[in-house]
Amino acid sequence: MSLKVILVACVAAVALADKAPVYHQPPVYAAPTYHAPDPYKQPEYPTAPPKYNYNYGVADGYSGVNFAASESRDGYKTEGSYTVDLPDSRKQIVKYVDNGDGLVAEVTYEGEAQYPEYKPTYKPAPYKPAPYHAAPKYPVY
Repeated sequence: MSLKVILVACVAAVALADKAPVYHQPPVYAAPTYHAPDPYKQPEYPTAPPKYNYNYGVADGYSGVNFAASESRDGYKTEGSYTVDLPDSRKQIVKYVDNGDGLVAEVTYEGEAQYPEYKPTYKPAPYKPAPYHAAPKYPVY
């Protein structure tokens, strides 16, 4: 009886597996195209003169960083300024103007430079030389 069950199972397996495998064609992609720029074509520039205003600032109490900047431009006239806190406790202020004929900057400082005495917070351990270990002696045969 078990032989008949095994035989029926084998015939059923062969009947179900008789289907041919289905292979799909790989997708076909078009070759990429490249359009070289025309070397004789002049670049297109905007016709309106540039005009903008911006400003920003950063003040971080934890690290002590403090700086700001602002600038405005109308055509060829550009003017602006920036400030930064220096490590020596002074504030540097730079004001600049450019009317199209070159940059003119005025640099000023507020405060007086201070250089406090350096006091290290870390005290290294006193020097202690490494212990001396004599080279091992091997017997000679």
